[in-house]
Amino acid sequence: MAAAVQMQFTKEDYVIFALLLVASTGIGLFYAFSGGRQRTTQEFLMADRSMSCLPVSLSLLATFQSAVAILGAPSEVYAFGTQYWFLGCSYFLGLLIPAHVFIPVFYRLRLSSAYEYLELRFNKTVRVCGTVTFIFQMVVYMGVVLYAPALALNAVTGFDLWGAVLAMGLVCTLYTALGGLKAVIWTDVFQTVVMFAGQLAVIVVGASQAGGMAEVWRKAMNGSRISGLDLNPDPLQRHTFWTLGVGGVFLMLALYGVNQAQVQRYLSSRSEKEAIMSCYVVFPCQQVVLCLGCLMGLVMFARYGEDSPLDKGYVQTTDQMVLYFVMDVFSGLPGLSGLFVACLFSGALSTISSAFNSLATVTMEDLIKPQFPGMTETRATLLSKGLALVYGLVCLAMAYIASRMGSVLQAAFSIFGMVGGPLLGLFCLGMFFPWANPVGAVVGLLAGLAMAFWIGIGSFVMRISSTPLAPPLNATSLPLLDAGGTAATLLNSSSTRPSGVHALYSLSYMWYSAHNSATVVLVGLVVSLLTGPMKEKDLTPGTVFPVLGTLLFFLPERYREKLCCVTPLGQKPAEGTVQPYRRAQRDGDVVVLEEKEPGADGEHGEAGVSGPKEPSCQMSPHAVVETAL
Repeated sequence: MAAAVQMQFTKEDYVIFALLLVASTGIGLFYAFSGGRQRTTQEFLMADRSMSCLPVSLSLLATFQSAVAILGAPSEVYAFGTQYWFLGCSYFLGLLIPAHVFIPVFYRLRLSSAYEYLELRFNKTVRVCGTVTFIFQMVVYMGVVLYAPALALNAVTGFDLWGAVLAMGLVCTLYTALGGLKAVIWTDVFQTVVMFAGQLAVIVVGASQAGGMAEVWRKAMNGSRISGLDLNPDPLQRHTFWTLGVGGVFLMLALYGVNQAQVQRYLSSRSEKEAIMSCYVVFPCQQVVLCLGCLMGLVMFARYGEDSPLDKGYVQTTDQMVLYFVMDVFSGLPGLSGLFVACLFSGALSTISSAFNSLATVTMEDLIKPQFPGMTETRATLLSKGLALVYGLVCLAMAYIASRMGSVLQAAFSIFGMVGGPLLGLFCLGMFFPWANPVGAVVGLLAGLAMAFWIGIGSFVMRISSTPLAPPLNATSLPLLDAGGTAATLLNSSSTRPSGVHALYSLSYMWYSAHNSATVVLVGLVVSLLTGPMKEKDLTPGTVFPVLGTLLFFLPERYREKLCCVTPLGQKPAEGTVQPYRRAQRDGDVVVLEEKEPGADGEHGEAGVSGPKEPSCQMSPHAVVETAL
């Protein structure tokens, strides 16, 4: 590369990068050898349901603020302006709905895995389908999200590629496997601070060198990078207010409503109120993150204008341009480049550690425990740690596969976003439509996945075939990741409006989640009505949110009963009281209400069940160990 000689790390940069790894490992070791020492699955996978609002909210923020997003947002703003900033409008409903709809349902059912809900609402087949879909989604994604920023860093600075990948992968595996969810959450808190510091340092120093923020804003205005409100309703337009502010809501719901990595954090909160408050706290934090990314893009434009390093040939792709800009700004300031690299890999660490822990949880709770209900708590905990370790090694294997993928790398990123929409649709189908049955759920999910891959892969192939003069996509090319992880290459919209199937392929990536979740719901409802809708008496208590009953309040109750619109949500205990809870279980076609006293479980999960019953771990595949809240 033309500027490769100038883009070199100093000893101070490497020291700061090493400190990030040491601090993250130290947090993991602290929680491995303190408190309960991760001796139960509830402590290892659910942090003993004892976390407070602030660490949970910062962990929610860090989980999907990946390194690719840190590189992608400034590139987007540099190339196309601040229209992307309107994504912040989607955060209102995107966090309010999870706070007041999804969290109450999940928390009052006392779940450990989000997919446990699917069996309570439908049956075991739907649960396994949801679990396998999630595992596929995260396994493909986590290796790429580790490898891609390391590759971009290597291309710009010569930073050792596999040294960075192995160091990050092994450190993350170590603290996740030893320290459990508590270690993951508290390292997320630390890494969030590092991410803020790194981005803020770039903006402050870059703006100062450009003549101050007023000068940055003036140059951005003159360069037409300050975008107004675009109310164009065309869904094929890549970024408008509607695609970002409305389509973005569904992306946020797929992330903050039903994704296991986030649901697990809600359920680790010590009360439902704390879980809901974490959504409110993460809202301003999300806005700050979005602003930092956009400001960095404006500062980059103020420095280079239209004469970008990409045009000059100093870098090959847009994501490398951000790293080039950082190295350029911090030249002569030893240590600050290392701070941004620590910021970049904090994003990668927080994402993949959440993936390890959530994958270990769903594998344990949804696939293993139902098959071995008599497993002792000690063995289950040991196996959970082993699963976290195995998924860490799988991540490294996926990083190697990503290195061999070439142009398929962008398609691999797209898979994360393509799968999120159908999973959101599956949960909405069960939670909002009482007459949806298991057959409709499975067929709807398959239809949603088929639609998602059809549009996603068709769009990818169409972009490749329609840009023969563009440089070939290669493994150093990172797509911009939106909040839901969907890939969107930085291409200007065509002057000719596509028609037919090409119009479907040209759908803005911000509508993918809404389109695919709607497909699941519509197909699921039609199939359910054709195969015999569920009756209200067959529903597991607490699995349906009474949104239809509220919307159709004007109908007589007998009609609402026929539409299954009167099922109430489980009642929230009075604040400050410790009460036994009744947890719905399915045993074949029979719904069993299991009553437990909080903290009454023994080490093996065999005590605390009211009445002369069998040990709780043998009652049903859903039984979990509960500890005092």
